[in-house]
Amino acid sequence: MESNPPDGTGPMHVPFGHIVANEKWRGSQLAQGMQGKIKLVFEDGLTPVDFYLSSKSCILYITEAELVAGNGYRKRLVRVRNSNKLQGIVVVEKTQMSEQYFPAVQKFTVLDLGMVLLPVASQMEASCLIIQLVQEQTREPSKNPFLRKKRALVSEPALLRSVQQIPGVGKVKAPLLLQKFPSIQQLSNASLRELEAVVGPAAAQRIHAFFSQPR
Repeated sequence: MESNPPDGTGPMHVPFGHIVANEKWRGSQLAQGMQGKIKLVFEDGLTPVDFYLSSKSCILYITEAELVAGNGYRKRLVRVRNSNKLQGIVVVEKTQMSEQYFPAVQKFTVLDLGMVLLPVASQMEASCLIIQLVQEQTREPSKNPFLRKKRALVSEPALLRSVQQIPGVGKVKAPLLLQKFPSIQQLSNASLRELEAVVGPAAAQRIHAFFSQPR
């Protein structure tokens, strides 16, 4: 296994069909949920990354405790966001205890950093999500309607889920928006009129308000 660069934000060699996990997750419910369904390799020194899904795609996992504790998670996200070598997907435990803190992490991740954010209710749900992301990454592009490039990218289905979380969007409107605005950045810069043409005035108002709020 190739070692990770000192700053922890460089590409990692990930064998096809494997996930490289930060050693801190060994024995966790999240890791146990993936074992037996996908090949898991544990590595030391992956900070700030929690899981590598491919050589350039990774998961940054924010636990319920981290979310409740404050903004300590932000440094990790910024390090990966500032790296031009890694594409990070942020997975957050959105539970009854941490739900009140979710809007803040959503604003910071989606608005300020332009990253994909996916909420999960538990580590077991997260394990299923991560396995699905890897499976979707290896799926043939011709069978995945959301892939517009020749090579399957793990960020595509994750981006779809992230857009679904924006107020006023949901599962029906998200694919329509991504056909017109294929990235978080483009969607955030869309005018109210452009949004109305895709999803109608009511949803457009909520989406525009979400991206226009003070950061």
